[in-house]
Amino acid sequence: MKYRLLDILACPYDKEFPLKLFVLERKEYPKRVLDRKKPLCELYCAYLSKYLKELKSEPPCEECIKWEISEGILYCSKCNRWYPIIEEIPHMLPDKYRKEKEDLSFLEKYKDRLPEYIVKRGKPFNLGD
Repeated sequence: MKYRLLDILACPYDKEFPLKLFVLERKEYPKRVLDRKKPLCELYCAYLSKYLKELKSEPPCEECIKWEISEGILYCSKCNRWYPIIEEIPHMLPDKYRKEKEDLSFLEKYKDRLPEYIVKRGKPFNLGD
């Protein structure tokens, strides 16, 4: 998943924006070159975790485009839902279409690198106490 995708994603349940990003693994593509004008994002720079209006200089779009998030989590602080990023694809499905076994396996794999509020209390599935 590209960082700049967070500029347009919101929680499907309560429309919270921006979602919090936890990068667990990422891949670098050093040959990528920015071929458009900056900034690529309109509201939010996920690479810096800041709104563009908060930045004191131009965002580092040349650096940002060289990275893909291969594994991670998108988290909504309003409803406490988390969405996995698996093999560069964010899985933002409604609860009834999510696969509990897959989600729990993902949490188990990364539980030591994620905050407790996701691992123990996140929705729709968590590892509990």
